[in-house]
Amino acid sequence: MTTNSPVDVSFVMPCLNESATLVQCIDAAKQAIARLETDFGMSGEILIADNGSTDGSQDLARSAGALVVDIKERGYGAALRGGIAASRGRFIVMGDSDMSYDFRQAVPMIEKLRDGDDLCMGSRFKGEILPGAMPWKNRYIGNPVLSAILRLLFRTAISDSHCGLRGITREAFDDLKLTANGMEFASEMVLKAALRRLKTSEVPVTLSPDGRGRPPHLSPWRDGFRHLFYMLMLSPSWLYLLPSAILYVVGFTILVNLLANPGGNMVQIGRIQIGDHWTVVGASSLIIATQTVIFWLATQITGIRSGYFPATPTINRVLEHSTLGTWILAGLGVGTLGFVWVASIAAGWIYSGFGPLEQMRPLITAFTAVVIGAQLFFGGFLLSIVAGNKLRHRVSVSPDHT
Repeated sequence: MTTNSPVDVSFVMPCLNESATLVQCIDAAKQAIARLETDFGMSGEILIADNGSTDGSQDLARSAGALVVDIKERGYGAALRGGIAASRGRFIVMGDSDMSYDFRQAVPMIEKLRDGDDLCMGSRFKGEILPGAMPWKNRYIGNPVLSAILRLLFRTAISDSHCGLRGITREAFDDLKLTANGMEFASEMVLKAALRRLKTSEVPVTLSPDGRGRPPHLSPWRDGFRHLFYMLMLSPSWLYLLPSAILYVVGFTILVNLLANPGGNMVQIGRIQIGDHWTVVGASSLIIATQTVIFWLATQITGIRSGYFPATPTINRVLEHSTLGTWILAGLGVGTLGFVWVASIAAGWIYSGFGPLEQMRPLITAFTAVVIGAQLFFGGFLLSIVAGNKLRHRVSVSPDHT
């Protein structure tokens, strides 16, 4: 097998001590390539992205006719990225080398890609999950919940976002610029494909029990939370904007009601009675909300510059009005208002001969304005730095993603 001429399809398998099942996986991939050649006249190759095996997997792979690429950086994602970088196919199939997937089922994926799809996912839930192939907590809790969250956050119809057997075009893979090293690589691919509006489809696949006779590399709880965190990192509106909106409503509701009823009297909001100490709750809510809005804008700017967030009309309108000068003026204005308010309270206290100060609610609110003013002032500089040291924060998609 040559290493210079291009091929149509590259089967890439990450490998870490998979000697018990690796040859069977390679044989299945060979059968898939034979069918592709017969039905479509397509050529193929098999690459094993070895992540430091010590059980002789490399020699077994070579003997079975596969190319072996040594990947020093550890991790599922690192192995796949390295293997795909060394591959030559215009279509890429990736799957685990533990016999949990049948690579012959990748043939319909290649058909989808040939017809114009960018990414084709396998779906175990639309296909079949054999007895003992998936722990109950993964089958009925982890995978369905994470896939449902993905559909909610990213408005995609993918039913099985963590299926290990999938196909993608070389052009789409290069466009996504994936960076994850661990198991979250699987989520990163689907999430960025959704953000980039790539044409995605699914085909049913069968999940079989792991054929290695040892625990899998996957850690359900650890990797499940890593998938969840990665989804949130790529969904700033849910991670930052929604909580900040809730906190603003809570903070304003508390402070307005308390300030409208001075003198230490308890205030009834619904079924709850609140007093002076709730001023801290309201103030904290507004401060945190302001900070998360700044985080949201910084994340949006970073995502647009990197090319994986679309510059939507709504975001463009927001960023059109976001400039360093605007943030500085807003910060100075709110901060000055707070300082004047604090000064007036202090003047009244001095005028009273330093007597008892019954101004807890106004004083905390005034200092909250000072803090928020500082956040706005310095947040403007942060956004300008994130935007590429620019006074205006509206940015264009990186040239690498046009």
